[in-house]
Amino acid sequence: MAPGAEHAPRRWLAAGRASRSLVLGVVFVALLLDNMLLTVVVPIVPTFLYTTEYEGANSSVAPAWTELAPPASKAPFSSMFSYFDNTTVTVSGSASAAELANGTESSRPPQPPTSSPPVLSGCPEGEEFLAKENVRVGLLFASKALVQLVVNPSVGLLTNRIGYHVPMFIGFIIMFISTVMFAFSGTYTLLFVARALQGVGSSFSSVAGLGMLASVYTDDFERGNAMGIALGGLALGVLIGAPFGSVMYEFVGKSSPFLVLAFLALLDGALQLCILQPSKISPESSKGTPVFTLLRDPYVLVAAGALCFSNMGVAMLEPTLPIWMMQTMCSPKWQLGMAFLPASISYLIGTNLFGILANKMGRWLCSLVGMAVVGISLLCVPLAKNIYGLIGPNGGLGFAIGMVDSSMMPLMGYLVDLRHTSVYGNVYAIADVAFCMGFAIGPSTGGAIVRAIGFPWLMIIIGVINIAYAPLCWYLRNPPAREEKIAILNQECPLQTKSYSTQKTLRDFPLTDDSDVEAENGE
Repeated sequence: MAPGAEHAPRRWLAAGRASRSLVLGVVFVALLLDNMLLTVVVPIVPTFLYTTEYEGANSSVAPAWTELAPPASKAPFSSMFSYFDNTTVTVSGSASAAELANGTESSRPPQPPTSSPPVLSGCPEGEEFLAKENVRVGLLFASKALVQLVVNPSVGLLTNRIGYHVPMFIGFIIMFISTVMFAFSGTYTLLFVARALQGVGSSFSSVAGLGMLASVYTDDFERGNAMGIALGGLALGVLIGAPFGSVMYEFVGKSSPFLVLAFLALLDGALQLCILQPSKISPESSKGTPVFTLLRDPYVLVAAGALCFSNMGVAMLEPTLPIWMMQTMCSPKWQLGMAFLPASISYLIGTNLFGILANKMGRWLCSLVGMAVVGISLLCVPLAKNIYGLIGPNGGLGFAIGMVDSSMMPLMGYLVDLRHTSVYGNVYAIADVAFCMGFAIGPSTGGAIVRAIGFPWLMIIIGVINIAYAPLCWYLRNPPAREEKIAILNQECPLQTKSYSTQKTLRDFPLTDDSDVEAENGE
């Protein structure tokens, strides 16, 4: 009994490494944590910068005002409260910050009436500061995607050379460092560096994770289901991130959500050490199609474009919606994150539902309908008068993006099988680049557009772009196979894709050194 008991954990590990489900679990957790960190900062950063830079600066100078002329200053400042409805709410316990903000503007008596009309609901003070903050917050959010954009092609090449396991573990290490940095960063510059570092870690995790799934699930139908589940991890991260961040920031403090994520990241690292054996280098058996060859494939470009523009909509909302809510709805901190809850829940439903349905109704049709709904939902966002008015548009937006993502991600793998070599690192690097372009262009241009022409016009522009792009998905209805694969693959039955994929039986899988036969038994 004793010798058998000693070997039981080893046997369990060997069986675990031969299980595709556990690999799917590892990728699910990695995407979950990456996207929790992606969205947990959304409600925190605008209010944190406003508190530390605007209110902090004003309250530090305020005592000098109160000492100089307390009696004379009281009357004009108290009368200003009619222009700023709830300044006493925004500045807790003291009106010193409010007095300075109003006092600097009202040092010349005729100016207060002329400065008040832009602040229609007067929620926060410092209208000009918030306008500038739109741009700065947008750039901070975009920095992650911009860095990821640059790093992704290199990671695609790296996975072709050394396999998926080592890059996946490198991604975890960088993500952990970034999370700890977020927890203890107190300035805009440090937050910017932490966000950019997250982009590097995210690039390693997402490209290696999706490529690993595509190589493990060789059947197209199974791959579609697995991608749907993995994207469910992404959705769950987006779902939990913003509300979790806003509630923890409001009631516990800025560092708390990031420290919780750092602990979860450590658990993910332990899981990867057990299941993936990140010390093992297992290059692909065949040379992958170069990135530039894939970029010249019009079908790959159309699929990548659908991913980019559909995600650009929610990327533009992330930095601009909380500030718009602060200006027009007098929203407290916790509501800034909760506004994204309907989008996140519906995205979670959409990815899991259409991971299966998209294969039956046609992935091209699923994506076409999804992009049209994304456009319509974005057009409806500015019509909201309070947080409840955002439930419908944000819910529709999340569900539609779920439709696009869950149909386009497996389609990218299918296009490579159909038209190129069945090595997936580079094509998922392109898919991730498309995703990141949306999250890079969206926030960086969104903040500037809001400042120039306003939030409603921003929503109209990106909504119309999505509706206009949707018909291009029709071209993905029946993509032609490469000549030598036509004899093998019958396009009318996608389930037969297994017939051409089985020649590459789980090359870098199972993750033990056993034979491929034992891998199938372990399944």
